[in-house]
Amino acid sequence: MVRILSDSTCDLSPELIRQYNIGIIPLYVHLGDKEYRDGVDIKPDEIFRWSDENSQTPRTAAPDIEEISTYLDRDGKDEYVVFTISSSMSSSFSNCRLTAMELGMEDRVFVIDSGNLSTGIGLLAIRAALMAREGMSGSQIAAETEKIKDKVRASFVVDTLTYLHRGGRCSGLSAFFGSALQIHPRIVVEGGSMHPEKKYRGKSSRCIMNYVKDMEEDLKKACPDRVFITHSGCDRETVEAVRTYLEGLGRFDEILETRAGAVISSHCGPGTLGVLFIAG
Repeated sequence: MVRILSDSTCDLSPELIRQYNIGIIPLYVHLGDKEYRDGVDIKPDEIFRWSDENSQTPRTAAPDIEEISTYLDRDGKDEYVVFTISSSMSSSFSNCRLTAMELGMEDRVFVIDSGNLSTGIGLLAIRAALMAREGMSGSQIAAETEKIKDKVRASFVVDTLTYLHRGGRCSGLSAFFGSALQIHPRIVVEGGSMHPEKKYRGKSSRCIMNYVKDMEEDLKKACPDRVFITHSGCDRETVEAVRTYLEGLGRFDEILETRAGAVISSHCGPGTLGVLFIAG
């Protein structure tokens, strides 16, 4: 049997995790001297409160070898395909590979550097789960994933620049950062890193809709299986407006909504929304 694992930055909902039988390896979030596990014992809203009260961005850390090894059965025969956040953003990828080496399981554990984050990883993990159901081997799934991972399109619009600025996670952001009000940059993931691509001005809900409309031509040519709306606590009206717009394109079999987990939320802040898909 081939088992699909992902670190917790894939931001898949509990329902999708159950539906596709994907194992989740949590990253760690540090609020001061307290450590929490992403998706297990910390929620994004708690992070936002702590961050605002302390004027700090929480520290995040990759799962260690001891933690990762609990998800792998050294004595069994199962194969594993493991997805991680971009190796340029975290040591999750290298730690997973080291774990496979430590356990002598390199021939059964295939670790994928997604080059991405959030449901950009989730898109790949779901496809892998479907390939596993079709009876493909771990090596076949890994090879097919490597062919398509560069087609993942991940971007988002942030409501506040504060969290990305504090965390230093986005190269070139300083050019966008200033005291001007109502500036909402579009951040894209390219080459495994985040970069500001465009900035919108005005009310957040209007900026989000302009961001989605700017992608219309790409969305119309996207892989039709599914598209994600992933956000860190946007108001219901805005999320539904995005969903209605995507439905109106008549392109996607599924329009899935997920809430960003603690690690992703701690760096992008509240009110962030992204539309993520695979290019056709």
